[in-house]
Amino acid sequence: MASLDTGGDEGKKGPGVKKAKKLNTRVDMTPMVDLGFLLITFFIFTATMSNPTTMDLNMPKDTDKKEEETKIKQSGSLSVILAKDNKIFYYEGDLDPTGSNFKSATYKEIRDEIIRKKRDVISRYVTDPACENEARAKGKSIDDCKQKDFFVVIKPTDDATYKNVVDILDEMTINKVSRYALVKPFDTELDAVRLSGGGSAAAAPAATPPAK
Repeated sequence: MASLDTGGDEGKKGPGVKKAKKLNTRVDMTPMVDLGFLLITFFIFTATMSNPTTMDLNMPKDTDKKEEETKIKQSGSLSVILAKDNKIFYYEGDLDPTGSNFKSATYKEIRDEIIRKKRDVISRYVTDPACENEARAKGKSIDDCKQKDFFVVIKPTDDATYKNVVDILDEMTINKVSRYALVKPFDTELDAVRLSGGGSAAAAPAATPPAK
């Protein structure tokens, strides 16, 4: 809305000269405020809010009772140990006392091992109607039931970096591993890592000063 503001009678004075009126133009912006609020309201109700992307992570139960611990099948478990210098060690099932099943790998090789182990577990899947019906009721794929016995245990050592942990978690997402967890490595595993050159050497005992 615009309005015209009439100024004073200013102009040339003299005989035979008609005085001209000076006009000042002023734009009234008050209606634009209401229009701005209407546009903001329309934008809020029609815009799609971005949903935060999260990652599901299984953590073992922190309990001293044996019967309350998280149970996994050794035949379908794959333990992945993250060591220094981007080194990875892994083994299937229980760690052999002789270390015969303790192997090293790169990140590309560990992906191949994850895929191989997952396929092996799925090939031994026995139809579970209860699990499949529950998955369908929740709108999920029955592939989660086929790999329910497949479990990846991720064990970062103190020498591993945050990037190592993020990279291995990305592998879980890329390979669609539905069950995995982060746990602390056992002492026997740390010893195996040190013997394989993937961990910090144990501190040497302090030298005893000579007797005076």
